[in-house]
Amino acid sequence: MPALVNLVSNLLTLYGYLLLARIIISWIRVDYFNPWVRLLVKLTEPFLAPFRTLVPPLGGVDFSPVLAFFVLHMIRRVLIWLLLGL
Repeated sequence: MPALVNLVSNLLTLYGYLLLARIIISWIRVDYFNPWVRLLVKLTEPFLAPFRTLVPPLGGVDFSPVLAFFVLHMIRRVLIWLLLGL
């Protein structure tokens, strides 16, 4: 069971890093036709999009990733708790 817990934890941590990379590239000019950037957007947009509808930009700053990170952290904690309880 600890191997499964580690796998879930590591995968969600990796996804958190993908979200962070997505946020960073939104601050700089990148070529959105680059295959790596398109892959990053394709992997992260389904998770980030609902948060954008919940948290509108304030003063041109998008705070929805903060909520997304919080929810991802909570999902990680609940899944690990459930796996350890089995």
